Amino acid sequence: MRKVLLIVLVFMSTGVFSQRGKVMDNLFLPSEILEGERKYAIYIPPDYETSNRKYPVLYLLHGSGDDQTGWVQFGEVLQITDKAIEDGSATPMIIVMPDANSGKKGYFNSIDNSWNYENFFFKEFIPFIEKKYRIKSEKRFRAIAGLSMGGGGSFIYALRHPEMFSSACPLSGRMGTLSYNEFYEKNEAKLKGFKREAIYNYYSNHNALSIIKNQTDNKLKSVRWYIDCGDDDYLFEGNSMVHVALKKRGIPHEYRVRDGSHNWTYWRSALPSVLGFVTAHFHK
Repeated sequence: MRKVLLIVLVFMSTGVFSQRGKVMDNLFLPSEILEGERKYAIYIPPDYETSNRKYPVLYLLHGSGDDQTGWVQFGEVLQITDKAIEDGSATPMIIVMPDANSGKKGYFNSIDNSWNYENFFFKEFIPFIEKKYRIKSEKRFRAIAGLSMGGGGSFIYALRHPEMFSSACPLSGRMGTLSYNEFYEKNEAKLKGFKREAIYNYYSNHNALSIIKNQTDNKLKSVRWYIDCGDDDYLFEGNSMVHVALKKRGIPHEYRVRDGSHNWTYWRSALPSVLGFVTAHFHK
């Protein structure tokens, strides 16, 4: 009897284990644009290795001071996503977490074009990922999200490249400086030698409010927006101003202000809603 019970327990434990996804957080790809290797982490859903089908993808960006391991170590992406898939609130998907903290920090090109991370992301990183893994490469099945610096990165990427993403979910997003003067004062040393027109154009292309103002209604409406920022977050002003700007333009979006601050407790609590939000369009 004990032998039979042991066999049953082994079978049950194997079944539970097979329902877990997998995370690898020290992977890399070569980049000609950034002249070196770039690291990334990836979440693979539980049934990936036992199926032949393709999956939707969520690009999940980290914040300042973290790297590709941030969402793995502190954001608990494996546990949270496994649970959401198991309870049916999220569809099985691949989640990709790039490193934007090596060499230079941030998701954008520098004004002098000496560090073109955004070019790398769209011209090298996405094509590499979607060729290497079984990913549905249509806009409908591609989403982007992130926190803080990565929240602003995800929002501005989707604003400027709406043809690429079905959904964008910035969490506590750094939406860019709120005025040109503030931008200039913060970056004065880096901007010496550039003409005012070039500086202003760069500012306008990296400020969410300016991009919303200059982008067409059709392009803004082609992306599903989910904006979430805690009521005690120091970035509340930029997020609320983005909400107002979208509201005035009549652009549908979800805007959430919940109890919380600028920390991992808040972002972990936000991730299940992000997974559910992007799933809704993957299943549309």
